[in-house]
Amino acid sequence: MHHAVIQYSCLLVIILFVVMLAQKIKVAYPILLVLVGLPLGFVPFLRGIQIEPDLIFVIFLPPLLYEAAWNTSWKDFWKWRRVISSFAFPVVILTSSAVAFVSAALIPGFTLAAGFLLGGIVSPPDAVSASAILKHIKVPRRFVTIVEGESLLNDASSLVVFRFALAAVLTGTFVFQNAAINFVLVIVMGVGIGLAVALVFYAIHRWLPTSANTDVVLTFMSPYVMYIAAESFHFSGVLAVVSGGLFLSARRHLFLSYHSRIQSVSVWQAVSFVLNGFVFILIGLAFPVVIKNLGADGGLQSAINYSLIITGVLIIGRFICTYAAVVITMVMSKIITVADPNPGWRSPTVLGWTGMRGVVSLAAALSIPLTLTNGAPFPNRDMILFITFSVILVTLVLQGLTLPLVVKWVKMPDPDLTVPMEQQRQLVRKKLAHLSLSILDEHYNDVCKNNGMVQSLVMRYNAEMKLLKDWDKGDNHAREKFYYNDYLKIMAHLLKEQRKLLHALNKKEEISDELVKHQFDLLDLEEEKLHQHFEHAE
Repeated sequence: MHHAVIQYSCLLVIILFVVMLAQKIKVAYPILLVLVGLPLGFVPFLRGIQIEPDLIFVIFLPPLLYEAAWNTSWKDFWKWRRVISSFAFPVVILTSSAVAFVSAALIPGFTLAAGFLLGGIVSPPDAVSASAILKHIKVPRRFVTIVEGESLLNDASSLVVFRFALAAVLTGTFVFQNAAINFVLVIVMGVGIGLAVALVFYAIHRWLPTSANTDVVLTFMSPYVMYIAAESFHFSGVLAVVSGGLFLSARRHLFLSYHSRIQSVSVWQAVSFVLNGFVFILIGLAFPVVIKNLGADGGLQSAINYSLIITGVLIIGRFICTYAAVVITMVMSKIITVADPNPGWRSPTVLGWTGMRGVVSLAAALSIPLTLTNGAPFPNRDMILFITFSVILVTLVLQGLTLPLVVKWVKMPDPDLTVPMEQQRQLVRKKLAHLSLSILDEHYNDVCKNNGMVQSLVMRYNAEMKLLKDWDKGDNHAREKFYYNDYLKIMAHLLKEQRKLLHALNKKEEISDELVKHQFDLLDLEEEKLHQHFEHAE
C-alpha cells in the first residue's frame, strides 16, 4: 500500500513537470504525457502500476465527461445539433463497420464480431484530447463546438457498438434486429436517466439550504450517480452523464450562488487536470506491457503493420465522412433550414484531421475479459489491445502535433464573427453600464445624493460610459487602453499594499485570523474581476 502511494506520488510529480514543459513549448499536454509515459513503462520502480478498466470507467470517465459537458455551450450545441448528431451516431457506425470488415479480412483468426469489437473501441475521437489541443489553436467557435460536442456523444454510441460486439464474441450469437432495438433503447434510456438524475440534483441545489462546499460536493456526486444509475439498468452511462451535465450547465445560474460557482470552477479545474494527467501518462505506461505480450509469440511486426493499416482506415474514413456531410448538408439546405448551407472545404478538412483517440478507447480495450464464458482464452485480446494503444499513440501524436499546421495551411475564416470581438465586448459593457446608471437614477436617486459610496458607483459608470462613447468614434481606442492600463497598474499596487497590511494586522493578537482570511479572499476576487474585465485592454 505504501509502495503504491509512493509510486502514484512520483507519477503526479512527473505529470506536473511534463505539463509545465508542455506549456513552455506550447504543445498540448496529453501528447507529451503519452510520449513520456512510454519510456517510464520500462522503469522497474513504476512497472507495478496497473490500469484497472473498472477504475477508468467508474472513477475517471464520469467526472471527465461531466466536466467537458459542463463547459460546453448549450446554445452553440443546439445550433449545431444536426452536424454533431451525424458525427456522433452514423459516422461511428460507419467507421466501426469499416474497421470490422478490414480487420476481419486482414488479421488471421479475426472474426467479423471481433472486428466490430475493435471498431467500437477505436471509432470515437476523444473529447479531452480535442479540447486540450484546440485551446492552443485559433479556430472558429463553431468548429470547437462541433468537435467537442461530437466527442461527447460518439463515446456513447461507440460503447454501445462495443457492448453488442463483445456479447457476440462471448456467446457466439448475434441477432441484428434485437441489437438494433437495444441500440436505440440504450441511447434513449441513457439520456432519460441522465435527465431524471439531473432534475433531482437541480431540486436539491435549488430548494435545500446548501452552502458553497455542499454545492461543490454535489457537483462531484452527480456524474457518478448518473453513470452508475444508467449502467445498473444496462443503459448508456456515458450519455446519461453528458445529457445530465448539459442540462445542469445550462441552468447553473439558477441554482448556484456566485460563491459556489467560483469555488466549483477552481476545484473542478484542479481535479480534472489531475485525472487527465493520470489517464494519459498511464496510456504510455501500459504500452510496453502490451508489446511484451505480443513479442512472446513473434507477432510484434505483424501487429505494427495491422495497427498502421487500421489507423489509416480511421483517418481516411473520417475524411470521407466529413466531406460526405458537406454534400448532405448542401442538399438538405434546399429542403430544411440548416445552420450553414455552404460549409466549404476548409472546415471539413480540419475536422477530418481532428480524430485523436484517448481515454474511452483505452478503457474499452482494457475491459475486454481474459477468457470466454467457457473458460477459453479470449481470442486476439493482445492484438486488439496493441492496435488500440497504437491508434491512440499515432493519432494523438501525429494529428495532435500537426493540427496547428493544418489550421494554418487552410486559413479557416470565422463566418460567425460578423461583429468583431472587440466591438462585441464594448457593446456588452456599454449596455451593462447604461443599465446600472438607469437603475441608480430611477430607484436610488435620493441615496446617490447623500451616500458617498453610492456616488462613487455613479462616477465609475459615467466614466466608463464616456470612454465607451469615445471608443465608438474610432479615434480613442489607444487612449482607452492607456486609461485601463493605468487603472490596472494602480489597482495592482493598491492590492499589493493592502495584502501587506493584512499580513501585518494578522500578527496582532486582537485581530481575528478568520477575518483576515476573509479579506484576503475579497481581494483575490477583486483582482480576478479586474483581470477578467480588462484582459483585452492590454
